[in-house]
Amino acid sequence: MEILGAQALKEASKYTEMVEIFVEKEQSLQLDLKRDNIDFAKDDSTIGVGIRLIIDGKMGFSYTSNPEEIEKAVKRAVSNSKANERDENFSLAFPSKYPIVEGTYDAGFKSLEVDDAVNFARSMLNTVSEEKCEPTSGGFSTGMVETLVLNSNGVECSNISTGFGGYIAVNAEKDGEKSTAYDSKTSCFMDINPEELAKHVCGIAKDSIGGEHVETKDMDVILDYHAAAGLLGTFISAINADNVQRGRSILADKIEEEVLSPNINIFDDGIMKSGLNSSRCDGEGTASEKTTIIKNGVLKGFIYDLYTASKGKTSSTGNGNRSSFAETSTVGVTNLVVDFNNERDLSELKDAILVTDVLGAHTANPISGDFSVEANNSFIIKNGEINAPVKKAMLSGNIFESLKTAEAIKSPVRQYGPFVIPKILSHNMRVVG
Repeated sequence: MEILGAQALKEASKYTEMVEIFVEKEQSLQLDLKRDNIDFAKDDSTIGVGIRLIIDGKMGFSYTSNPEEIEKAVKRAVSNSKANERDENFSLAFPSKYPIVEGTYDAGFKSLEVDDAVNFARSMLNTVSEEKCEPTSGGFSTGMVETLVLNSNGVECSNISTGFGGYIAVNAEKDGEKSTAYDSKTSCFMDINPEELAKHVCGIAKDSIGGEHVETKDMDVILDYHAAAGLLGTFISAINADNVQRGRSILADKIEEEVLSPNINIFDDGIMKSGLNSSRCDGEGTASEKTTIIKNGVLKGFIYDLYTASKGKTSSTGNGNRSSFAETSTVGVTNLVVDFNNERDLSELKDAILVTDVLGAHTANPISGDFSVEANNSFIIKNGEINAPVKKAMLSGNIFESLKTAEAIKSPVRQYGPFVIPKILSHNMRVVG
């Protein structure tokens, strides 16, 4: 990787003094289940180079997965720059002290075989069968990603991480009534228990059979991990500096104002131990850091990459995320930690519902935060205990308003996608029966 990166940097430097090279090497293993059969298995390895250069204030980008075509890729990037408009906000990172990030690499990945993935899948399927449920889909995936960022300012930052994930969806049936459930677990280490995951999903499916109707009213709603992560997606859009600068964020111009409950603190932590998206630097070579977004309900800042930081006359927060060597960086969160100053116990709730997942979260308005979703695998809570499953219900409201009164439910903190969260209690959310 180092030789490939140095070669690309040298070649591109013939045309300009502003060059950025991003080298990525990925090994992955994926196995998919269809019902109770292994439907697909793929073991893959790729390496590629992304070349970004700035000539006379114009940016050009190109990439290649063929190490022998570096020169051609550089020429394409040069050609692309000529077709683009000049922008004084294009810039490159400067060297800095890169942090040590712990818990993101499992050396056991290198000895992992396809049979290990098959055994993981078989363990899930066997557990589903023992629980007398029917699997509909599932899978196991793992990967190791190595990246290297070099630029003409002297930046040189490398990173290596591993990821493991398992998921399963099942049907359960009793007395002619059916219910479904789904869950997944991800980790930087191969420490996911397939039997525990499958048993948990089957338990939700079986407990969801039947159910009672709920009346339409405003009430306390506990958002389980998947449900909370689904609705919090809108919040990410609001703290993205690009959206703020384009007038697409409800939080624009509200720095130092109380915008959420004083009980809430939110951080984007790119150096969190064992964080799924932790790294020494972002995709532009800016050192990763922990950025305070909300402190005791007060908005403290947004997340920036180099371009938006230049426009906003501030510094990058290390959030120039890159999905692959074939893409340029964009503003994105790493590990978004939603922390609460205090928490409530389930036993304290007299009348509420617990929502395991929501359907339709992607339809939420990314600017206003308004949402209307279907509550999936939901349960009625009476006097601190789960009383019965909910037949069918919808949730509607506004994520920013909901977070103005939100509390944590006493529960383990887990990471789902970028969100590091407990179960969240939202007061006076509209439940449509």
